[in-house]
Amino acid sequence: MYGSAPVPVGTGYRPGYLARPDKAGRFPVVVLIPDFGGLTAHGKHIARRLARRGFAVVAVNVYPESVEDPLTVYHSLDDAEVVRVLDETQEFLASDDIEWTYADTIGVLGLEVGGRFALIQSAHRGWVGAAAVVSTPLTGDEQRRFPVADMLEHLPRPVLGLYGASDDLVTSDSVDEAQNRNASGSWLLYESARHAFFNDSSADYDEAAAEDAIARLVDFFRTHLPGSQEATLG
Repeated sequence: MYGSAPVPVGTGYRPGYLARPDKAGRFPVVVLIPDFGGLTAHGKHIARRLARRGFAVVAVNVYPESVEDPLTVYHSLDDAEVVRVLDETQEFLASDDIEWTYADTIGVLGLEVGGRFALIQSAHRGWVGAAAVVSTPLTGDEQRRFPVADMLEHLPRPVLGLYGASDDLVTSDSVDEAQNRNASGSWLLYESARHAFFNDSSADYDEAAAEDAIARLVDFFRTHLPGSQEATLG
């Protein structure tokens, strides 16, 4: 089951996308936080792939819709506003109207700059059971409210970081430093893979690395989130 699913935030809605198993029951939930480009075909594809492996995935566009350049919007965005959007997404998933989730313990998956917000929520919210990031910059946000480097030593939840060793935006040294600061996490580099190795719509796409990344994400979230409880109907 998949399709557009607006997420109630404040007095309105944020664009969202839902992919979940086509079965009755309760399922582990992963909130997918996209890159600053918002909900793209790539993010939706990842949501569907995780749903086929037993997860209910809610992708939510945490960035304001604007006619401006998306990168400009991202740089002007207050981190606290994204925290509020993700908090209200969790409240929506935990509401009595939703019967197919385990919303007390949720996984967060951040793609590229979306991973900053996955780590922020992991550092500050007890409902995050596990956080994974793919190609997320680890430097360059020192002037923002929540710099990544300041959080790495204090993350109370399991973390998985997946990167390309030939990324021209995120250096291997910064990934190694993240591992040093977050010793309980797993920060992995794929040899020769570039920044967008995970994105099958990019010229950087690396099928072998991307397939291994999907397998690792599935195993990571299965290990740290509640298991599925399928219901028998009829």
